Amino acid sequence: MNPMLLTPVTLTGNHVRLEPLTEAHIPALAEIGTGQDFWHFMLYGEMRTDADMRGWVMDILSRKGDLPFAAIHLATGRVAGATRYLSVSPKDRGLEIGGTWYGPQFQRTAVNTECKYLLLQHAFETLGAIRVQLKTDSRNLRSQRAIERIGAVKEGTLRNHMILPDGVIRHSVYYSILDSEWDGVRRRLGEMMRGYETGSAPA
Repeated sequence: MNPMLLTPVTLTGNHVRLEPLTEAHIPALAEIGTGQDFWHFMLYGEMRTDADMRGWVMDILSRKGDLPFAAIHLATGRVAGATRYLSVSPKDRGLEIGGTWYGPQFQRTAVNTECKYLLLQHAFETLGAIRVQLKTDSRNLRSQRAIERIGAVKEGTLRNHMILPDGVIRHSVYYSILDSEWDGVRRRLGEMMRGYETGSAPA
C-alpha cells in the first residue's frame, strides 16, 4: 500500500506549473492577491497589504503535514495563485485540495482546470489516494459550480462549521472524488482543457 508520503514535488502541465511554495513567491502573490474579494469566503482574513500576504505565506509554510504550491502560468512566467494538499490521512489514504485562489486575470482560464488535473492525477496515480475532498463556503456559489463542473460529488453541508476572522459563521459545503471515479473526472477535465484551447469552455 502506498504510504502517501507527501514530499515537495513540481507538477507541470501545458499551461501551468505547480511548484513548492516558498517565501520567494510572496511579492508576486501580493501583487495579484491583495485586496481581492475572494478572501471574504476564506479562513485567513483579508489580505490588504504585502505584509498580510507575507503573514499568510509564512502561516501556510508552518503547517506541518500540508504541501503548498505556487501556480505559475507558463505562457507569461507569472505567478497565478496558490493551492495545496491538506488534511492528509495516510492511514485512510485520503487528502484535501484546498486553500486555492488565483489572481483575477487567471480566473476562468485553463489555469484552475489544469491545476486541479495535476493535483488529482498526482493524488490518485502517485500517492495512491482513494478519496480526495474539497470544501467551500456555502455562500461561494462560483466555487461550488466550479467544483461540481469537474465531476466531484456533493456530500453535504457542515452547518456553523467555522467562525471566520470577521466573525461570520461559515457553513462549509463538502465534495469528494473517489479513486473509482477518477477516470471519469480525468476525461471531463480533459474535455474542459480542450474547450479552453478551442474557445468553447463554459463561462
